Amino acid sequence: MFKRFSFIVYLALAFLALSGIAYFVHYLIFGDVHHIFIYMVGDLAFLPLEVLLVVLIIERVLARRDKQAKLQKLNMVVGAFFSEVGNHLLNVFFKYFDNRSEIAGQMNVSSEWTKKDFRRAAAYAYNLNVELDCRQVDLDELKAFLAQKRVFLLTLLENPNLLEHDRFTDLLWAVTHLDEELEARASLSGLPDKDLEHLSGDIQRMYDHLASEWLDYVEHLKANYPFLFSLILRTHPFQEKPSPVFS
Repeated sequence: MFKRFSFIVYLALAFLALSGIAYFVHYLIFGDVHHIFIYMVGDLAFLPLEVLLVVLIIERVLARRDKQAKLQKLNMVVGAFFSEVGNHLLNVFFKYFDNRSEIAGQMNVSSEWTKKDFRRAAAYAYNLNVELDCRQVDLDELKAFLAQKRVFLLTLLENPNLLEHDRFTDLLWAVTHLDEELEARASLSGLPDKDLEHLSGDIQRMYDHLASEWLDYVEHLKANYPFLFSLILRTHPFQEKPSPVFS
């Protein structure tokens, strides 16, 4: 740190010396001190404007471009999550919801959806009320699936780009917590009602985050990757007969 600071001081002194030499040469050639000070004062007067241009405008433009690049990388991470984990969880739980008809009516994304439609669906998903009975869910299969994806989820949590997206981080923690709850139980059969209620709450919390992030991700695909958006339209669970095959 001290060496770096010393280098900056030496560099500043060197530039000041070069500036002084240049002014001295100008005086030797033209012998006009008045002319030198006119331009010196003019340069000093313009200096605050230069600082304003560089610090407040150019720096903000560069920061915005850097943020957009980070968000682009984050969207790639989100896409990987849904390909590996999210899409499966969306499908596997939806068939167990008692109010799935209501949910499908609000989240059945189509090619005609506008930003207004996505905002409406996002508001619904943010306060999603899932009616779920854990007794209907194959908890052993769910436990095996999450255990298989555990390393992948932990790798995503280590990604520094997640600092730009708190909601997606909350989703990863919700999925990871559900995995830990299932892993902590030696057996998932014959669980007491209170324990099943607790697991139902964990699933509901996870699905709330999952549905909200899925809508954001789908809207991103619609705006930037229509070929990926096309596949989502054919396969998402909130429609009557999802199928990747064009009919």
